[in-house]
Amino acid sequence: MASKAEKIVAGLGGIDNIDEIEGCITRLRTEVHDASKVDEAALKAAGAHGVVKMGTAIQVVIGTDADPIAADIEDMM
Repeated sequence: MASKAEKIVAGLGGIDNIDEIEGCITRLRTEVHDASKVDEAALKAAGAHGVVKMGTAIQVVIGTDADPIAADIEDMM
């Protein structure tokens, strides 16, 4: 079974679509190469409470485990 971080990566369009990511209290702040590859439904299924899109800047509202999830995703990159 995929980890929460792996599910979020998939929802963001895959590891190759993620330019950068950082945890910020309750959010994952990401910059993606192609925003059309971001799957909001998949992110919510992975546990996101919400998704904010501003061009290629994507914020995934994930809760207090944002920092460790960001670290897990950075390890995959």
